[in-house]
Amino acid sequence: MDNNSALDLTLEAIDQVNSQDPNMEFCHEVEVPKELLYGQRMSERLAQFAPGASEHLQIAARAQHIKRWAIPRSDYPMDRQGYHQWRTDLGKMHADLAAELMREQGYSEDDAVRTQQLLRKEKIKRDAECQTLEDVICLVFLEYYFADFAAKHTEEKMLGIIRKTWAKMSEAGHAAALELDLPEAMLALVKRALS
Repeated sequence: MDNNSALDLTLEAIDQVNSQDPNMEFCHEVEVPKELLYGQRMSERLAQFAPGASEHLQIAARAQHIKRWAIPRSDYPMDRQGYHQWRTDLGKMHADLAAELMREQGYSEDDAVRTQQLLRKEKIKRDAECQTLEDVICLVFLEYYFADFAAKHTEEKMLGIIRKTWAKMSEAGHAAALELDLPEAMLALVKRALS
């Protein structure tokens, strides 16, 4: 098996699934399926943050939100427990779908299982690759989604979210976050949350 082509084909397969997202987002004045764009942003940030990332990690980053629209948040109670159940169900779906696409491209069962572990966030803080994935998720959130998210929530809630996000990240993740080109108001909010 040519691993490079298996990787490329798996990433393409993930993009094909995500290109079916009915939710659209503007990027450079062009409408793009939301999760297709998210997956590509995850891959770009991973390549910058961890250029030597394994194929498992590259696939997990691209598949982080694969077919996310299929399990809407509105299907769950609008409380903390409902939110956590939704996130758990999403993680399982993302992991299973990514593993299925990997097997279709000739990856071994061990390879598929490893990627599932990453997508389910097993052993976070104890598994270096899982921590790297979490750092990349947080960096992509801060870089692309933080400002819009902040516009919909109170400053107090945002300070709490920043602190929770920061707690999930490694020291390398913190350093990369502080180098992001954030709007002045967002950077001020981050600094306030961390002071």
